[in-house]
Amino acid sequence: MRPDTDVARDRATAQIERTLADDSKKPTIAGFFDEATNTVSYIVHDPATCEAAIIDSVLDYDAAAGRTSNGSADRMIEYVTSKKLKVVWLIETHAHADHISAAPYLQEKLGGKLAIGREIIRVQDVFGKLFNAGTDFERDGSQFDHLFDDGETFTIGQLEGIALHVPGHTPADMAFIIGNAAFVGDTIFMPDFGTARADFPGGDARRLYQSIRRLLSLPRETRLFLCHDYKAPGRDDYAWETTVGQQRDDNVHVKDGISEDEFVAMRTSRDSQLDMPKLILPSVQINIRAGRLPDPEDNGVSYIKIPVNAV
Repeated sequence: MRPDTDVARDRATAQIERTLADDSKKPTIAGFFDEATNTVSYIVHDPATCEAAIIDSVLDYDAAAGRTSNGSADRMIEYVTSKKLKVVWLIETHAHADHISAAPYLQEKLGGKLAIGREIIRVQDVFGKLFNAGTDFERDGSQFDHLFDDGETFTIGQLEGIALHVPGHTPADMAFIIGNAAFVGDTIFMPDFGTARADFPGGDARRLYQSIRRLLSLPRETRLFLCHDYKAPGRDDYAWETTVGQQRDDNVHVKDGISEDEFVAMRTSRDSQLDMPKLILPSVQINIRAGRLPDPEDNGVSYIKIPVNAV
């Protein structure tokens, strides 16, 4: 899609401009940082109605012991309860490869619809084959309550929201713009750290560049909330909020003036030197099931498969 004919992006721009002109349309946002996985989860709510969305939650996982726990999720439950919020959405920006989603646990405790982008179907197909998941594993997104399409609008109380498809890191990445705040998943990081990798199955550095430039064509005042931070060299503190303007001026990988070909060459070279995320095999296996463990076997235990010499 040419930038001048991007109808969904233009709708997002109009929503952001309406929000900037009216404080009552702005969301209240709380970030929850999980240092073990460098992940930021968010609770976004409408101050007028107390309706809320939880974005990119984390289920604690001890890989050596094969045990899950709920400390990170329980902190979010505490916040929701203390603020007397009503959770209406549990949103995943994509099927994460570096942490397990706590969405099913949070849904059981707090309610809400569990949602992700429609292209999760492609990710389920690729990884369903890798993990030899068999015919019992549906590859149609039916594990989720809702699949968002590009340009689809939604509400959280009186807050306006719109979903934008931003593939490249994976085929299914979505950015969710709520009021004047964009939750961009693993597309882009803080300006001093750069951008997400694009070498997972279905990833594409060229599409990632195009997706990032799509986001950076939103108003400069748009607040960007990131899914991860790794503290760039020389920076002492974790950070996860920036703006379109800051990214366009300063992002070390994709600021204004860096061409698509330059980005692709950089990203491809950089990705070739990166190790796989430590939790990629359990995370993807569970997250393509909407955060649910594989069905228990005949002894009542769920198992995570480790494909040997296959990744």
